[in-house]
Amino acid sequence: MKFTKAILTTTILAGSSLAAPGSGLVERLQGRGALSRQSSPAEKKGILLKQGAEGGKVQYSKNWAGVVRENPPARATYTAVSATFTVPEPTATNESGEMQAVSAWVGIDGDTYTDAILQTGIDAYIQNGQQTFDAWYEWYPLSAENFDLQLSAGDVVVAKVETFSTSKGAAIIENKSTGQRVTKTLSAPSTSATIAGQNAEWIVEDFNTGNNMVPLANFGKVDFTGAQAEAGGVRYGTHDAAVLHIQQNGNVKAHVRVPSETEFSVTYQ
Repeated sequence: MKFTKAILTTTILAGSSLAAPGSGLVERLQGRGALSRQSSPAEKKGILLKQGAEGGKVQYSKNWAGVVRENPPARATYTAVSATFTVPEPTATNESGEMQAVSAWVGIDGDTYTDAILQTGIDAYIQNGQQTFDAWYEWYPLSAENFDLQLSAGDVVVAKVETFSTSKGAAIIENKSTGQRVTKTLSAPSTSATIAGQNAEWIVEDFNTGNNMVPLANFGKVDFTGAQAEAGGVRYGTHDAAVLHIQQNGNVKAHVRVPSETEFSVTYQ
C-alpha cells in the first residue's frame, strides 16, 4: 500500500524523517520514486523476556501484538480468518513531528510459516496532529495495495481473508459504520510465496516501509470481536492460540488481553 498523497505532501513540506534519524523522506522519495508499506513476518529474534513473564503460550515480538493459531488441526490447513475491530485513533508519542502509525489486520501465515502472508486490514497514521487512515490488502512478500474505502477513527470494520488454493485467495473489508464493502481476488506473487495455511492471525502491527519500521503511534486500544478461523470445515476461535505482545528496546509497547474465545484487546503501553 502506497502512502496517500496527503501524507506524502505533508511529510515533504514538513521535511521530517519517516523512520530512522537521517533518513529524510524527501531524499528517499527521490532515490526510490515512492515508498511502499509492507508487513513483515513476526520478528521474535533477540527479544528479551521480562522477569515474571506470563504463561508458555505468551510470546514477544518486535512488530506483532495479537493472537496467532500456530498449529492447524491434523490433515487440515487454515483457509479463512476473520474478525471485527475498531479503527484506532492514533496520537503522537512525542513532539518530533515525525510520521507515526499502527496497523490492524487479519491474515493467514507469517508466524511459523514465513514464506507468504495473505492479509487485509487498516493503517492509522499521525503526523503534526493530522490523522490519516487507509484500508489495504497484501500478499507478502509483495507490498500492500490500497482499497478505495473511507475510514475514520472509531469506525467498526469487518476484515476477512480466504484461500481457494495455495496460490489463490481473496481479501474483504466492510466498514459497518458507513456500509461500504470492498473485495479483491489475489494470486501468489511467485511459486515460492504460496500459502501453507499453517497460521491464522489477528494482529496489531508496527509495520515497515522499505527496510525501516515506522515509529509506533499511541493507538490506545484495538478491540477484536468475532475472531474466527476456518480449517477443514471447522471454525476455531482464540482458544489454545499463542498471544503475542510487542516488545521494543526491552519495553512492552503493546499488551494483549484475551477475555473470551472470540474476542480480545490490544492496548498501547
